[in-house]
Amino acid sequence: MLRVREQIEDIWGDNTNGGSGVTIAVLDTGCARHPDLTGRILCFRDFVGGRNLMYDNNGHGTHVCGILSGNGGLSQGRYRGMAPGAKLVVGKVLDEQGDGSTEEMLEGLDWILEMKGKYNIRILNISVGIGNLEEKEKERRLQEKIDKIWDSGILVVCAAGNKGPGDGTVSSVGGCARVVTVGCHDGGYFPENPHRCELYSGWGVPGSAVRKPDVVAPGTDIVSCNAGYLGFRGKWKDAYVIKSGTSMATPVVSGAAALALQKFPDMCNEECKSKIQFTATDLGLPWNRQGWGMINVRRLLD
Repeated sequence: MLRVREQIEDIWGDNTNGGSGVTIAVLDTGCARHPDLTGRILCFRDFVGGRNLMYDNNGHGTHVCGILSGNGGLSQGRYRGMAPGAKLVVGKVLDEQGDGSTEEMLEGLDWILEMKGKYNIRILNISVGIGNLEEKEKERRLQEKIDKIWDSGILVVCAAGNKGPGDGTVSSVGGCARVVTVGCHDGGYFPENPHRCELYSGWGVPGSAVRKPDVVAPGTDIVSCNAGYLGFRGKWKDAYVIKSGTSMATPVVSGAAALALQKFPDMCNEECKSKIQFTATDLGLPWNRQGWGMINVRRLLD
């Protein structure tokens, strides 16, 4: 995360209050009780197993939450998240394999609408690259619900998915016109890495009226909180883990949005989306691969 913050020109430095006063909702595989996330989870709901206690039997959601607002305490701040001052509302909609149903996702989205006022939710992070659904009715219901959340004033940030390269490979959720769709690109890093994320990040359709993705962010070899950490008498093992993909790029953008909403609290979701787009760094790639370009925090907070 240190590399990511430097690459996207995060001007907050070592500030641990970035995103303070902003609540981010997360729909994912859940969240473990990781030390770096202590005091950050306001509410947890399990739509898969119906458990009352917070957990993550996959690890994906914990990694995403760490990118969003982990304090980096077990790494002396090196692996601090984008907005360590932000609070989280977490819904588990995916199982231990990372799989889930449209119904569980819809339940999670309804819950976010219910919790919006209570926790002042400003951002919804969906690092779930749902592909093109075979049943178009389910796809329509999902997109309509996401539009309803957007209409409520919540900035919705979605992954472009990992089905690229190729035209029209952006995920079903990421294809929604009004959301901020995040693709993956590491700029000049990892030029020789055959597994770098831009090689499989979802692409939009050239010339389409709905131009996707909106922006890109780093997503290769991101170090963040590990749900499978071990702790004993104040000592910690395997506190962090490396993951890659548009799922990791998405919370980078959500966290940047939290910084912007902290600085400009009266900004609505439409204005925040436009500011994210207009301040991005052009990478010189076709639109359907980079959108407006790489997220740039310095410009975003200017």
